[in-house]
Amino acid sequence: MHTLDPATALVLIDVQNDFFHEKGAYPRNGVRGADFAPLPERLRLVADEVRENGGMVISTEFTLVPGRDGEPFISDGMRKMRPFLGQGDFAPASFGQAPVVELGPIDIRVEKVAYSAFYMSRLEWVLRRAGVTTLLVGGVVTNGGVASTVRDAHTRDFRVVVLSDGCAAWKKEQHAAALEDLATVATIHTCEDAITPR
Repeated sequence: MHTLDPATALVLIDVQNDFFHEKGAYPRNGVRGADFAPLPERLRLVADEVRENGGMVISTEFTLVPGRDGEPFISDGMRKMRPFLGQGDFAPASFGQAPVVELGPIDIRVEKVAYSAFYMSRLEWVLRRAGVTTLLVGGVVTNGGVASTVRDAHTRDFRVVVLSDGCAAWKKEQHAAALEDLATVATIHTCEDAITPR
């Protein structure tokens, strides 16, 4: 890995309480990612190194925008997959939407409403204004939000490093297949390798 510098940002995809915390929307409804638990601590180590070298830590957070009656706007596909999601889940400024505390301080938080953190968000604007050219990407799920964000970053000419053990999917085989596919548009490193100067 190159030496970390101010042009590097750690982009965290959906490392939020509603996915990770026992009181979050997914875990309290029995939907848990078996490989999610180690991610916050691994990503915290990367975040510390990125900040130490002048880079930014950005949390991109899946958000369910509430309508006038408080019920969130949910796509038909999402409603079929996750019928338990409802009022208050992933709501703006809620506990569930927030990044898990183990990550430490976050420099910038970006709401996202779809798999890709670039879709209809301010992420690219923030990165360009900050002079960021390299993205270290981690979070959940590897074959969903992570993959979509990485591919969109590639089309925008960012240098992208996917943190192989800083991501997880609902199934190990999905994670492995996604990493293999993403290797065509990004560099794949472990968290340790990504922050170790060469």
